[in-house]
Amino acid sequence: MDVLDENGNIIPKSNEESKRVLAGVLAILLGPFGVHKFVLGYTTQGIIMLVITIITCGIGAALTSIIGLIEGIIYLTKSDEEFKYTYQTNKKEWF
Repeated sequence: MDVLDENGNIIPKSNEESKRVLAGVLAILLGPFGVHKFVLGYTTQGIIMLVITIITCGIGAALTSIIGLIEGIIYLTKSDEEFKYTYQTNKKEWF
């Protein structure tokens, strides 16, 4: 069965291991620290989230935790193939 992306295009099969569940759970639990971004290889975005949380003495954690919660839910609701194609192959950095 073929998996389609949001534009209706067929997502090619990949042998690469999906980090969907790990990234999703980390995004929900440790979203303010950007740990899920580091797991996916988005170092710059992870540093941005971490710096916002640290520089604002935790006040910015409200914003980054919302971002992490939304991203975690998005990650966990996608299929493995769609997740790999979107976030590991095409490197979609935010949402």
